[in-house]
Amino acid sequence: MNSEANATTASDSVFVYVTYIRSTPDALWTALTSRAFTERYWYGMHMESDWQAGSPWSLHFADGRVADEGEIVAADKPHRLVIRWRNVFRPELNEEGDSLCTLEIESAEQVVRLTVTHRVERPGSKFIEAVSGGWPRILSNLKTLLETGEVLMPLVATGA
Repeated sequence: MNSEANATTASDSVFVYVTYIRSTPDALWTALTSRAFTERYWYGMHMESDWQAGSPWSLHFADGRVADEGEIVAADKPHRLVIRWRNVFRPELNEEGDSLCTLEIESAEQVVRLTVTHRVERPGSKFIEAVSGGWPRILSNLKTLLETGEVLMPLVATGA
């Protein structure tokens, strides 16, 4: 995986999602990295890390099983977070190897612009196809939670 998150080749599979949230960069960073926040908008799932470059990172189902794992590649609070990310619970996604997820937070007038770029260095990635359905739901929940105090879709992820 390239260490530069913005380097793309013709053989990469890439998903990009941009949303504007009525929040602050610090509040959004906290929502992205806090277990209590994450469990609310990520369907009961939570992330574990100390959010320092080089540290391990993992995403867990509500029952404690590991869904995804990897490493924090870069962390510039509250502006940029880059995670080397690998699915571990679906063999067909795990065999694709590591992906790189970059979350960029920028102030934009009275709101914050969040750009999520998820990339795998292979064409036709099933993992990118999966996150293309997941990220919009998760980020819609996050946006609604930050703006209203409630989530849009309070479902629980089972990993089935």
